[in-house]
Amino acid sequence: MAASSEALDDAGWHPKTDQEQEMTVTHTSANVKEHDSAELEVRAEEPDRTQGPKKVSPFFVPKLLINLAAGHIAMKYGFKVGILSSPPMLLRLITAQGPLHAATTACTTGAHSIGDASRFIAFGDADVMVAGASESCIHPLAFVGFERSRSLTTSFNHAPEQASRPFDAARDGFVIGEGAAVLVLESLPHALARGAHIYAEVAGYGTSSDAHHMTAPPLDGNGAFRAMRLALKNASLPPASVDYINAHATSTPLGDLAENCAIKALMLGERGKEHAEDVNVSSTKGAVGHLLGAAGAVEALFSVLAVRDGILPPTLNLTDLEGSEFNCNYVALEAQKRKVDVVLSNSFGFGGTNATLCFRLYRGT
Repeated sequence: MAASSEALDDAGWHPKTDQEQEMTVTHTSANVKEHDSAELEVRAEEPDRTQGPKKVSPFFVPKLLINLAAGHIAMKYGFKVGILSSPPMLLRLITAQGPLHAATTACTTGAHSIGDASRFIAFGDADVMVAGASESCIHPLAFVGFERSRSLTTSFNHAPEQASRPFDAARDGFVIGEGAAVLVLESLPHALARGAHIYAEVAGYGTSSDAHHMTAPPLDGNGAFRAMRLALKNASLPPASVDYINAHATSTPLGDLAENCAIKALMLGERGKEHAEDVNVSSTKGAVGHLLGAAGAVEALFSVLAVRDGILPPTLNLTDLEGSEFNCNYVALEAQKRKVDVVLSNSFGFGGTNATLCFRLYRGT
């Protein structure tokens, strides 16, 4: 709710007429922190507990439905929309009296939210999309679940500020983070007609499936490669035009390696860069951790700001690259001032779901 309010204020978009409200669509996702609530409600149903079924709140189910986050945004701002539902941690949509829809995309949710929103506009279903994601998951149950799947770092408990270290030789798992990011997407004619400030253009969007493993990517990062290639195809841009890649890199040994292979295969292949050191890639998860379903939205925002400011955000805690396969410019430790016209933003999730967004500097008509 807070991120949506900030985004709409920054965009200067507060629709008042029926037509404006009907063509403003929210396309957001969230994993609301209800672990405690769910645990209490389950206990109320246990026969050996004294609370009894009447202790279950009438708000229990609405609190667990993730589409309610988008619903509350629509209700607050009066968007005349139809609410679409989805299971916890999943994408949910709200469209202008549109069909029901749900998507299950795990840590790719935020990127899918923004990419799918751009297509709603391209197909004329909306003029404005409020798109993004949020995540609130700091809870013992979440920690235990990811720890049992051996996804979390454990080697830096003595120095937690050093624990999230994408691409670094000492990486051994990710750090759970929380947060939210919302972008206002708009058709170009609509934005120009009202004199909107344009940060960047959503130039391309690609998505793919690994069809490989529940949690692990293929070693060659083929799914990630195809998502990036499709995003550039959609944008009608060659790999050589990419100035910066905001990597999904979560600080896991296998995931970072596979994505690095995919990036090099794309960027050093046909119509790509001549030298690996000319490939600029970093992971902002070194600074904010892994925001799970919200990661793609937050990192899309970082990517747009990289275009606006001409800055490559750093990969924090990257002090030791391992092997010759890690020979790109990973923007270690400190940001770098560069020309940034084209950016790719990667997001990958459990189940082998992949998405890449391509943002481009808007130069006017």
